[in-house]
Amino acid sequence: MLPDHFLLYVLAGFVAQIIDGALGMAYGITASSLLISFGVPPAATSATVHAAECFTTGASAISHHAFGNVDKFLFRRLLLPAVIGAVIGAYVLSSFPGDKLKPYIAAYLLVMGGVIIVKAFMHFPSRNVTSHLAPLGFFGAMIDALGGGGWGPIVASNLIARGNHIRITVGSVNAVEFFVTVAASITFFITLGLTHWQVILGLALGGVAAAPLGAWLSKHIPVRPFMVLVGLLIMTLSTRNLLLAFHVI
Repeated sequence: MLPDHFLLYVLAGFVAQIIDGALGMAYGITASSLLISFGVPPAATSATVHAAECFTTGASAISHHAFGNVDKFLFRRLLLPAVIGAVIGAYVLSSFPGDKLKPYIAAYLLVMGGVIIVKAFMHFPSRNVTSHLAPLGFFGAMIDALGGGGWGPIVASNLIARGNHIRITVGSVNAVEFFVTVAASITFFITLGLTHWQVILGLALGGVAAAPLGAWLSKHIPVRPFMVLVGLLIMTLSTRNLLLAFHVI
């Protein structure tokens, strides 16, 4: 039996994949913002988003490797710390009551929406980044698991801001993201069990349906205005979730 909100889960997956396909990031943040606004608890939100992402990130990692977009040095330096961070973040999130975490997760997503808007107006000089990669991978994956998204905006944006080549950054970070989502999903499965499978199914169906359109948009839509629009959408949803958490509305 499918719940009454199943179409909303499909819509969340569709919208998140459209944005991710066009920008190369923000699937998790968008889907998490929408699911929390639909009333899904934070731990279940992150668990279901990561479970659905296992399919999309796996395909993305294979594609980037095939096109030569993955830097082996960057991949190796990020991989192990990211997996450890994902496991810790997922375990911590699954150990706390959802209602107490909602305001913090909403505040985090609100900040990430602002980060996306700021990144839309920044230009970065080119250089190879080789330092502080392990802490970046660990922190990015842990926050990603705790907040239901943020790996791309945190890690890819940091590397690009420090001057790393955009194509190589996106490809390498996407390749590592597959292992981040798998590690987080396994941890959630062990600690929470297989829950909210309807949400996972809805996200997956919406994402598959949106994938071709997202790929088409990536070549036709102006990136900067779209990033601003996405940032505003996430900030609006997060503000609403904060107000609900504090019983303002």
